[in-house]
Amino acid sequence: MILAIESSCDETALAFFDPHVGLSGEWVHSQMALHEIYGGVVPDLATREHLRAIGPLLGLAARGPGWERVSAIAVTYGPGLAACLAMGVAAAKSLAHTLRVPVIGVNHLRGHVWSPLIALHAESPLQFDERLAALLPHLGLIVSGGNTLLFTVDCHRQVAVLSSTRDDAAGEALDKGAKLLGLGYPGGPLIEKLAAGGRSDAFDFPRGIGRKDELDFSFSGLKTSLRYLLEKLPATEVLARRADLCASYQQAVVDALARKTRAALRQGGGRFQSVGLSGGVANNGPLRAAIAAEAQRARAPFFAAEPRHTGDNAAMIAFAAWVDRAGADATAGTSLRIQPSAALA
Repeated sequence: MILAIESSCDETALAFFDPHVGLSGEWVHSQMALHEIYGGVVPDLATREHLRAIGPLLGLAARGPGWERVSAIAVTYGPGLAACLAMGVAAAKSLAHTLRVPVIGVNHLRGHVWSPLIALHAESPLQFDERLAALLPHLGLIVSGGNTLLFTVDCHRQVAVLSSTRDDAAGEALDKGAKLLGLGYPGGPLIEKLAAGGRSDAFDFPRGIGRKDELDFSFSGLKTSLRYLLEKLPATEVLARRADLCASYQQAVVDALARKTRAALRQGGGRFQSVGLSGGVANNGPLRAAIAAEAQRARAPFFAAEPRHTGDNAAMIAFAAWVDRAGADATAGTSLRIQPSAALA
């Protein structure tokens, strides 16, 4: 049984994962309401909330059916906010010392890499390795507030980055766009809600890097384009057409992500046996539909992380500690160090 701890940003989370059964418990303390007041995550407040929440969450986990069978503690060591990561790693080391089990350091991004396949494991834990082998090589897309990148997983479960964003991440662009439009935080879900009542072709926003052979993303121009447009439009028109603005802005983000995924699939020449989508922005309905359509066009099975596993969560950390043998850092307690700027690969 693996007990995982996730504290990279503004969610304190624990999870139990048994390779023979699957997830047997998940606990999350969300700080969204706290940071919403400030329009974004405040690191000092986030650290304080982690310190306040970790004890009660561990108390709940200790009363669960898996505590006596814990054989390892998995914990996020990066990327993320330094003080938040340090709190989680310190808790993991203390638990590992008390329970006399090893600590497994997990890269938060590699947790996102594997999160779409948690449901596949749940369907048939004993046949998972065999089923996974048939889905490799795999093309994945991580879309979050801090990261936007395409990656591959080869037949040996080795992860390699194909492309990333040259400036803003897609989730960051959505949040900044929402701020320009006078919406709250987090902006992505609010834009999606308003976009449902608007026309996605009402305004023409840039789609980032247009070259078909270029896989990198860019969203800074999109944000700038919205700012210039809002400066030109009368305030009354902005308010009256906010749904159209949201729909058009969101569509520009979705189109950019879908086009680069399509280009990667095309450049792969049919070698990818599955396509995955993960990260906080993976909850966006139009984006899920667009990437699913690209996978269907390439005749590859599509896997999207379940909604509760798209944001910061401990389930993906526990799962990655087991499935990602090459990427997980199995180490004795005191040697694990945080890496706030850790890359995927």
